Amino acid sequence: MAARDEFGARLKAYEGRSAAVARAGRDPVNAPMIRHWCEAMGDTNPAYEGPDAIAPPTMLQAWTMAGLRGHTDRAHAYEELLDLLDEAGYTSVVATDCEQEYLRPLRPGDEITFDSVIESVSEKKTTKLGTGYFVTTRMDVRAGPDLAGTHRFRILKYAPVRQARRSSARQTPSRPRPVVNRDNAGFWEGVRRHTLLIQRCTGCGTPRHPWLPGCNACGSPDWDTVEASGEGAVYSYVVMHHPPFPAFDPPYAVALIELAEGVRMISNVVGVPYDKVRIGMPVRLEFQAYDDELVLPVFRGREEVA
Repeated sequence: MAARDEFGARLKAYEGRSAAVARAGRDPVNAPMIRHWCEAMGDTNPAYEGPDAIAPPTMLQAWTMAGLRGHTDRAHAYEELLDLLDEAGYTSVVATDCEQEYLRPLRPGDEITFDSVIESVSEKKTTKLGTGYFVTTRMDVRAGPDLAGTHRFRILKYAPVRQARRSSARQTPSRPRPVVNRDNAGFWEGVRRHTLLIQRCTGCGTPRHPWLPGCNACGSPDWDTVEASGEGAVYSYVVMHHPPFPAFDPPYAVALIELAEGVRMISNVVGVPYDKVRIGMPVRLEFQAYDDELVLPVFRGREEVA
């Protein structure tokens, strides 16, 4: 017990230490990056273009990234903390969540600087992945002298659970559950009833997915739903080979499906071998039950007939 307490105290000593000091964004806020972001996200909000454009608030962290070259003025406290956890056997890492607070809109021409601090290291926690520690960093992003926003990022550094010795009748791990919140609860309720519901703005008629509290096109908070026909096509895809996850059996295809209604969603393609999935392949919606509680929408691919 004393050894565990001593190790926890060593970790706690990193709280409040700097992970980055007065670093500068690689580029000022600029219109091309805003345009690329909006095109990738399918965000047509008029506030993000024109002479009075602002940057989408969710780009906050993008302006702090240094690209493949990284930042040369590295602070060592964060790396030391991760090395300490590695040496103690907590060798795996997973990002768990992030939180952002927006205080002032960013506009083209703003020069970005930021500081980062190790905000907290949790007590030892036991999760389904393994036992470890949650590490939270807080980044304060500034535009000139003004605090523009705050970005908190949390990871779990953990020792993986070893595969339990099973009898010959091995149990299949359960499929991960979706995160249901107040914004998307209606979508998952529809899935439970084998109905795929698409949000539609009642202000301008724009459909959207995933479900959001407001319209990206006109900003209206009012919406209704339409039921998807189930017809679609593969817009893009990847084949997952590694790393393996419990309840998944690689290789398998994960696709971005473009529905007939004009929205896109990520799901699995079933019914065809993973190496036969192609961009443009027509697919049809199905609902697949993974256990007594979990139902997910998947898409059955249809190979072209030669």
